Amino acid sequence: MTADTVSVPTKTSDLALRSVTGIILIGVALFCLVYGREPFWLLIAAAALVMIAEWASLIRAERWQMWIAFVGLIVPLFLDEPHSGFPDYASWIGLLATTIAALAITRNARLAAGMLYAGLPTLSLYYIHDQYDGIDLSVWTLAIVWATDIGAYFAGRSIGGPKLAPVWSPNKTWAGLIGGMIAALVIGFALTLVLHVQIRLVAFAGLLAVAAQMGDLFESAMKRRAGVKDSGRMLPGHGGVMDRLDGAVPVLCIVALIVASGIY
Repeated sequence: MTADTVSVPTKTSDLALRSVTGIILIGVALFCLVYGREPFWLLIAAAALVMIAEWASLIRAERWQMWIAFVGLIVPLFLDEPHSGFPDYASWIGLLATTIAALAITRNARLAAGMLYAGLPTLSLYYIHDQYDGIDLSVWTLAIVWATDIGAYFAGRSIGGPKLAPVWSPNKTWAGLIGGMIAALVIGFALTLVLHVQIRLVAFAGLLAVAAQMGDLFESAMKRRAGVKDSGRMLPGHGGVMDRLDGAVPVLCIVALIVASGIY
């Protein structure tokens, strides 16, 4: 049996595993979004804490430094807990305060940046979810990320062509970026017809798709610098939580800014 005949089923099985894991993750996320604020808070808080642990591993932070960042991130997450009774802005102030404290204690600026990397999109998603149409808006936002990821993957694999950023990620192509943007626009528009979100959001779908790809490239650059393939091993077919949520990091922050600015 030749090497070529072996590689095809391997790629097929990898895609199948990735697809099954992705479907399960999307199902869990949607269930928690719709079912109630407490399950949603627990899911997102857990993801943020895993992200800071994976970030600390990628930058090779010392274990005690990782625990400082871990505990520091718990503070703003607790302040955003649905029954905490604290005002919305308390969690943002808490994140800033604990990040500065972690920087002062550890003297590790990259670790402090990781707290913002994990904390800002998490607080942004809580903020989006708390809007009057928060569930629909959260679903729309996450669907843009998922559509971009799927569109970029299949367009890149089927079309190929010039590389987008070969130094950071040799598999990303311009065709994948364009495919992701088209998928985001199509899904973004389609969802405005069935969800209670304003259609003006579609104007931002292309920008959000680019942001999602930039988030993916940023994490790819981190992994390349660390000399690892994945940020972790928690998610079969995907690697770590950062590998699954890298595109969501900038998108959630941008959508939160759009909502806060009054444009939405």
